[in-house]
Formats: sequence, structure tokens, C-alpha cells
Amino acid sequence: MGLLEAGWEHSDIDLAARRVERARRVEADTSCRCVLEPAEILAGKEVVVIAVKPRDVHHLLKQIDSAAEDGHLFLSLAAGVPTSVFEKVLGEVSVVRAMPNTPAIVREGITGMAAGAYASPEDLNLAERVLSAVGPVTRLEEHLLDAVTAVSGTGPAYAFLLAEALTEAAIREGLPRDVAELLVHQTIKGAGHLLVDTGRSPFELRSEVTSPGGTTAAAMHILEERGFRALVEDAVRAAAQRSKELGGFAVAAEDDS
Repeated sequence: MGLLEAGWEHSDIDLAARRVERARRVEADTSCRCVLEPAEILAGKEVVVIAVKPRDVHHLLKQIDSAAEDGHLFLSLAAGVPTSVFEKVLGEVSVVRAMPNTPAIVREGITGMAAGAYASPEDLNLAERVLSAVGPVTRLEEHLLDAVTAVSGTGPAYAFLLAEALTEAAIREGLPRDVAELLVHQTIKGAGHLLVDTGRSPFELRSEVTSPGGTTAAAMHILEERGFRALVEDAVRAAAQRSKELGGFAVAAEDDS
């Protein structure tokens, strides 16, 4: 939907799905053509977006292999899957690997992307134009994309878990659920805007609200004492490792074929 809101026409976008009911639902939601055979939609397209689970990448590439052409840019959103997997099946094609996140749904996403071996600067510019429809884009070396997956790709879940925990804590303190949710949701939204819009560091902003001996200081003491930072570091490390593992499964599937 972000592409449509950014100015693409419905006729510019063709989609493919694995099941009939899913295809019909996608067509109803987007007014874009959705087919069951992915090779059908490659003709005449500049960009082919691969948005499947890592374990399904190899099967999809076999489906579209015969339709892939030199003029195609393959933009992969499959977590952890290296560009080399695409190049080994499809040949010397342009591949850009990207990791967006779910706030892209409301055009507030952030995407990290990296070029494959045969992607040109023009390919990167085109990929960035597509991805920028749903939020800012940053260019990186491919080996850093597992970290991107762990930080921003997985990051919304960290924020949602914090929102859940704060809401339940507020209810235990006596607030009605609707009031607790309003307070928590707006607080997280406002803090995000404060961080992004002012350009000031998290440390600086946190220090301003943490008066010695005050309520925030009491809360920060508990979080630090209970190892909040270490938990976050461990969570990010686990997510990055899982991204590497998912990419390894895709490589293994390609090697076994």
C-alpha cells in the first residue's frame, strides 16, 4: 500500500500468492492483479520483490528462474538470506537485499539494504526509490544486515513488549485499561518523536527527565539493577544469530538441490 500512496499506479504492481484465497484477498485489498504463478508477473517489470519466508526462497527461485532476465532487479526482503543464494540460481543478475520493518505499514518504517555482486549504483538508487515509499533507507555492507534484522527488523516487537508490560503495570497500579493504554501508547509515540525530531541523544534526553532522588531515578535504578541493558544486548545478539541461521538454511536448501 505504501507504493500506491507514494504515487505508483495499480497497473504498475503485480503480485503473486501461493493460495487462491490469499490471492483473491490481496486483489480485494489492493486492487492490484495477484496471480498464483510468480513467473507470470516478471515480464515488463524493472523490480521483482521477493517477500517470502527464508525457507521458501529456493523453491520460489526455481519457479521464476526461466523468466529472470538481465534487466530485472531482484529486491529481497527474506530475512537472513544472502544475495549469493539468488545469484547462484538466477545467474549474474542484480540483487539487492533489504530488511524493512513493520511500521512500513503506516509509512514509518526504516530499511537497511545492501547490494549483491552484480548490482550497480543505478540498481541501488532504484531499490532505494521503491523502499523509500514506506520510510527512510540506509545503505550498508551485506554482512551488517543480520544486525539490522536484530535491531530494527525485530525492534518493533521490543517496543510492543515494553508497551504490554507498561500497560499491565499501570493497571496493577489502579488505572483503568483504556486510560493505561492511552497513556502508554502516547508516551511511547511522544518519546519516539522527541528522540527523532530533536536529534538529541537518548542519554541526554533520559538525563533531563531523571532528577536526583526523583521518581524516574527510582525506576531507572531498578532497571539497571535487574540487568535491563544486558537483557537487550542478549536479545539483539540472539536475533542476529537467528538471522544468520535462517540464511544458512536457505544456502543448505540450494546446495541440496
